[in-house]
Amino acid sequence: MMMKAEEIMTKEVVTIRGSATVAEAVRLMKDKSLRALIVEPRTQDDPYGMVTETDIIYKVAAYGKDPKQIRVYEIMTKPCIVVNPELGVEYVARLFANTRIRRAPVIKGGLLGIISISDILNKSDFVEKPKDMFLEDRIEAAREDARAICAEKGDTSRECAAAWDVVEELQAESSRQRSQKKLSSFQAYCEENPGAEECRIYED
Repeated sequence: MMMKAEEIMTKEVVTIRGSATVAEAVRLMKDKSLRALIVEPRTQDDPYGMVTETDIIYKVAAYGKDPKQIRVYEIMTKPCIVVNPELGVEYVARLFANTRIRRAPVIKGGLLGIISISDILNKSDFVEKPKDMFLEDRIEAAREDARAICAEKGDTSRECAAAWDVVEELQAESSRQRSQKKLSSFQAYCEENPGAEECRIYED
């Protein structure tokens, strides 16, 4: 069985209000040795947000802005991508890879924890038990990626062409596997019925 997000997530999550200053966020992150904070929803129907060390460095420090003057809501990502506790670890890894994020809150009904690439690396069993996703799943995921990349970069971009190349590679691998299966069952049939018309090999 595939490990689930809830088995490797970090349960202690530190949250902050969107109205807090970036200086407060930095203090909290330093105190707790954290790289990200979850931003609390304002109301029950409001989504969660996230503020990371990267947000602070790229959007505040890099521009020489005063962290005491900037509010968390001005630099956070909201709504952020969230993970269902029952999601299998490789699917979490794929979600992270496709969206280029490093961590996400684990939410079902409420905030249960946070899962990061470090959790996947340090706590999951993917090294001992790699589970190759079914090729069809991978083809579908590659197609979704390609559509998203082409929508963002344009249908004539190099990135778009490269993304569809990945789909074609996977499809070629899939048909190679299928023909190998067919061939081996055909070979077995011919071994049992050597006199069968279709099993005679004609020389050119």
